Amino acid sequence: MKIIYTVLLAALLAACQPARPPAAPAADTARAYAPAQGRRPSVAELTALGRAMFMEPALSASGRLACASCHSPDNAFSPNNKLAAQLGGADGRTEGTRAAPSLRYLQNVPAFTEHYHDDDGDDSTDAGPTGGHNWDGRVQSAHEQALGPLLSAREMGNRDEAAVLARLQASALAAQFRQVYGAAVFERPRAALQGALMALEVFQQSPAEFYPYTSKYDAYLRRQTSLSAQELRGLQLFNDETKGNCASCHISRISPGGAFPQFTDYGLINIGVPRNRKLAVNADPGYYDLGLCGPDRADLRDHREYCGAFKTPSLRNVALRKVYFHNGSFTSLAQVVRFYATRDTAPQKWYVGGRKFDDQPAGLEANVDMAAPFGGQPGGKPALSEREIADIVAFLHTLTDGYQSGVRSNISTQARR
Repeated sequence: MKIIYTVLLAALLAACQPARPPAAPAADTARAYAPAQGRRPSVAELTALGRAMFMEPALSASGRLACASCHSPDNAFSPNNKLAAQLGGADGRTEGTRAAPSLRYLQNVPAFTEHYHDDDGDDSTDAGPTGGHNWDGRVQSAHEQALGPLLSAREMGNRDEAAVLARLQASALAAQFRQVYGAAVFERPRAALQGALMALEVFQQSPAEFYPYTSKYDAYLRRQTSLSAQELRGLQLFNDETKGNCASCHISRISPGGAFPQFTDYGLINIGVPRNRKLAVNADPGYYDLGLCGPDRADLRDHREYCGAFKTPSLRNVALRKVYFHNGSFTSLAQVVRFYATRDTAPQKWYVGGRKFDDQPAGLEANVDMAAPFGGQPGGKPALSEREIADIVAFLHTLTDGYQSGVRSNISTQARR
C-alpha cells in the first residue's frame, strides 16, 4: 500500500506543476502543493477523504447521486437494486446505457492493450485486447476512472471539471479537503482536482474494503474449510474445458507467484448477449452498444473485428448482483449459466425475432465466441445439464466475501432458481 501511495503522490505533484515552469526552485514548487502543516497526506487521511467523497451526493449535479448510490459498500460496491442501468444525470432520472459493475478486485487491472502477453513465462501467446477500466476498457487507470462518472451526463452530470470543484468547495467536505491538502488548495484548481481524484483512488485501493479475499473459496484455498459435494462438483465443472470452461476467462487458480485468483483474465470478449429491450436507449432499433468499437469508445471504431466485445468481469461476489452482463439483461445466476449452456442449442429461449446475436448488426457473427460451453446445433444436447448448472451456481456462491465458518446458507435452494 505504501508503494501505491508513493506512486500516486508523485503523480499528483507532477500533475500540479504549472504549464510554464516557475522561477522558484523545484522544492518550493513542491511545497506550494503540499498539504497543511508542511507534510504529505497520510494513507489514512487520503482514504478517509476518499471514502467521504465516495459517499457524498452533493458532488453530483442533481445533489442526490453519490458514487455509493451505484456502488453500494453493502453490496460489494455494486448496485443494490434491480435496475438494468442506474439513474443519474442533472435531473437524477436519466437512465444509463450499461449496468454498473462492482468496484471490488480491480487493483490489478492492467492498462489496455490490443495485444496482451501474460507473464506466465510464455510470451508467444497473444491474448488480444485486454485490460483497461469500464466495460469497454477505454479508461487506463483508476485515477482516470474516478473522473469519468463525475462528468458523465448519465451519471453524476457535472458540466465540467470546474463544476465538480465548485460543488466540492460548497459541500460539507470542503473543510476536510483543505485540512488534507492545504487551506489555499481551491485557489489551485488543477491541484484540487488531482487531489480529489487521488483521494478517491487511494480509497479504492483499501484492501479491507476493496480486495479482502474473505470468501469461502479463499478459505478453501487456505485449507481453512472444505467445500460441499455440490460446490466441489461445481468447481470441477467450472474448470472443465469440455463442460463449463468458465476458468478459461475467469481464472480460478492461484497464480505461479502465489496471488489468489481474481476470476478474470481482464480480456474483452463477444459472447452474443441478447439485446435488453427494457433499456431506453434500445428503443432505437438502429442503436447498438458494441463495446470495444463504440459508441462510448472512439479510438477503435474502425476495428470491426472488435465490435461486440466487452470486459470479462471478476466473478468474485457475483452472487450478490441483481442483474448481469453489460446491459443488465439477465437477473439470476442460474439464468446466466443456462444461457452459456444453451445459447446455440436453444437460441429461441434467448433471442427475439428469430435472429441470433440480436444486439449487434448483422454481419458480425464471426466475432462471437464459440468455445465451450457454446456451440452445438439447435435442438442438440447442451454442454451442461440442469443439475450441472445448479452445481456451478452453488460454486459461484462460494466467491462471496464475508464467509464465516460454520454459518449455514440456503445456497442449494438459490441455485435451483
